[in-house]
Amino acid sequence: MRWFPLARKECRTILTSKGSWALVVLIALWGYRPSYVGWDGLGPGLTIAFVQYVALAIPPLGILLLSFQSIVGERTTGSLKFVLGLPLTRTDVLTGKVVGRAAGIGGVVLLGIGVLTAVGLFRFGLFDVLTYVSVVLVTLLYVAVLVSVAVALSAVSTTAVRATGALIGGFFLPFVLFWSLLANSLYGQLTGQPVNPYNPPASGPLFLLHRLSPTGAYNVVSNWLLGVGNSAAPYSSVLTKRAPGSNINALVVETAFDPGAVPFYLQEWVALLVLVAWLLGPLGLARYAFERGDLV
Repeated sequence: MRWFPLARKECRTILTSKGSWALVVLIALWGYRPSYVGWDGLGPGLTIAFVQYVALAIPPLGILLLSFQSIVGERTTGSLKFVLGLPLTRTDVLTGKVVGRAAGIGGVVLLGIGVLTAVGLFRFGLFDVLTYVSVVLVTLLYVAVLVSVAVALSAVSTTAVRATGALIGGFFLPFVLFWSLLANSLYGQLTGQPVNPYNPPASGPLFLLHRLSPTGAYNVVSNWLLGVGNSAAPYSSVLTKRAPGSNINALVVETAFDPGAVPFYLQEWVALLVLVAWLLGPLGLARYAFERGDLV
């Protein structure tokens, strides 16, 4: 593992960054959202559900910003030539950057989750440990996906400005912040049928579109582990949608499809494969460009 010293250096860089510790505070404050619907649906498991908010809006942006300078920053200063002069292939460089940053940011996220957990235990009592560990592990997988995307964009960008534009405009806004709106619009354009999110059609392709983003796929898997329902929406929206006499703009399989009529590709484990694809796909494309290009 020739890339290990580089990974260790990247991990140390993250752990000594002030932005990393700001992320701990951000996760703790952002994730703590007690609600009546959450308590009614999950009881003490509400503490576990707080972890899901790591994937919503602000924390992912913080994770991406901690990762995107990993290669393009060294390209700008010229230190990337020194790194490539070491007995490392460009694949080793990519691997070390991703593993090191993912380990460091994962540790920071775990600390933020730990603060949430302590507060939840005090407020709501004991929860199921196996479910908690499962949700935390899939959350770390989601963090690794974000790091993978950011490092991949950093590897193929020639300047920090271009990397920032690709990160925000090409990934964060469409695939994290506004994907549900874009999925509905894309489905309407392709089929000619406008989507009413309050009363969505029982359309497999529409529901699949919603879970093709990393955030949608993560929500599907974490909702599955929490046992709240099959949906790419946050757990609180799923519980509200499934409650008698209420209706919100969330696509939930159990409320749209008859039993036995759910397409196989809407099973929750498929969303786990989508997450893995988001982890490996950007790195594969970045490796191709990084190995064959003159991006130094």
